[in-house]
Amino acid sequence: MRAEPVRTARLTLEPLAVHHAAEMAEVLGDPALHTFIGGSPETPEELRDRYTRLVSVPPPGREESWLNWVIRLDAPPGDPGGGADRLVGYVQATVIHDHATVAWVVGTPWQGRGIAGEAAVALVAWLRERGTATVVATIHPGHSASSAVARRAGLTPTGGRVDGEVVWKSGPPRDRRASE
Repeated sequence: MRAEPVRTARLTLEPLAVHHAAEMAEVLGDPALHTFIGGSPETPEELRDRYTRLVSVPPPGREESWLNWVIRLDAPPGDPGGGADRLVGYVQATVIHDHATVAWVVGTPWQGRGIAGEAAVALVAWLRERGTATVVATIHPGHSASSAVARRAGLTPTGGRVDGEVVWKSGPPRDRRASE
């Protein structure tokens, strides 16, 4: 499985490329953003090195796909360049057979606008269209905004924990006709 562009009403999920590093360093540069995701802001050079590895090295071991996209906030029609059409975050999925583990991050200036939810919904739909039956995310129990994104993407919390984070899961889509 390979990442390909995914479009929504306001966003384009672009497959990650090395040239995204400088702009993404700005997007991910707020230390507060790392409260729940861990780590610290990376320099453009550090991101360039990481992105080079992500796009050029196949994942180790099993039949596994590492899929990474940057989130581009598209300029609205007729916008003469009023600040849109820029990168605002990323989504990712690790897919093994018909199971995917997903994550999303949106830079602090663009949070609270529904961007992460819109991107996560698009990502889960894209995975489903390609036969992914189970989608999982792990979310810090204190991160209510990310929990809302998971809910919007059709995931529900389970009793499971991984490294202290709550496991959210969505099973195979139900056949609506079967429940009517």
